Amino acid sequence: MISKMVWILLLIPAAIILIALSVANRNEVALTFDPFSSASPYLTVSAPLFVFLFAALIIGLIIGSLTTWLAQGKYRRNARLAQTDAERLKSEMRKREEQLRSGTSILTAP
Repeated sequence: MISKMVWILLLIPAAIILIALSVANRNEVALTFDPFSSASPYLTVSAPLFVFLFAALIIGLIIGSLTTWLAQGKYRRNARLAQTDAERLKSEMRKREEQLRSGTSILTAP
């Protein structure tokens, strides 16, 4: 409940700001990827400023998501190992319970 409220409190103002920037910045701007010659038409992209703002936002979301996913890899691996171990122990427990029901000794080696 609290995380949903925090999400709403962050998302609504961010959306309002992005919409306001998009409406206010519809003029064409040139983004040049050549630091030495800004007149080079091959490395220049012209588009409305809000396109670059949304592109930067999307690229930031993708990079942040990938970074988080890679950083949490060790936790996902530990969870998989714990699940495998738990399944092995459950299987062994079922086997021992079956031995108890059938009356065989559970102290003998498997």
